[in-house]
Amino acid sequence: MPSNLSPSIIVFDVNETLLDIDTLTPLFARLFNNENILREWFAQLVLYSQAMTLSGLYTSFGELGVGTLQMTADIHQVTLTDDDIQEFKTRMGNMPAHPDAAPALTKLRAAGFRLVTLTNSASSTSPTPLDKAGLSEFFEQSFSVETVAKFKPAPETYQMVAKELSVEMSDMCLVASHLWDTIGAQAVGCQGAFLTRPYNAMLPAPNVPTPDFIASDLVTLVEQIISKKKK
Repeated sequence: MPSNLSPSIIVFDVNETLLDIDTLTPLFARLFNNENILREWFAQLVLYSQAMTLSGLYTSFGELGVGTLQMTADIHQVTLTDDDIQEFKTRMGNMPAHPDAAPALTKLRAAGFRLVTLTNSASSTSPTPLDKAGLSEFFEQSFSVETVAKFKPAPETYQMVAKELSVEMSDMCLVASHLWDTIGAQAVGCQGAFLTRPYNAMLPAPNVPTPDFIASDLVTLVEQIISKKKK
């Protein structure tokens, strides 16, 4: 059940929520002659990141990204070259911001919310992907799951953010374009804001938490969050 409380800290997922992974499409179209294999690869990456966490193991998201790309290529009997891998890494490190990201973040900041990020990706030296996308200025802090060596939606990832910021779980709202992420956040007491970008939708099944906020674009989603604060 959605919470009646208004969160004070908005925690943003990064990949696909703020940064557009569709910038990888040309690579997948060239390698597989089918741009939709991008979504197959991404689903495998998420699956195996969670499998590693459930198994008590950890490998960085970037390394898993390369590994699942190779696995996907093997499945489709495609041979990858070193140049292909390098192009993949370059594109991953230079994903642009979604057009609605900066306007939405501007609205939240103007409304007095504290903004941070929580990503499955490992921390990186400057300029970070958020730096390159022009979004880092909006956030007071960026958190990576590498600190706890577990991937979202493990409870420890969200709890780490609350501990580092010295706040209660109920003070935070996670914004993500993946329902599995908002499920994890809500399960440990955060609020959840679900951004239904393409390829993402609600899961109609028993005991799946309903996000506190739902919208198909980020500006509308943050307007809902801001509206709740004003009540």
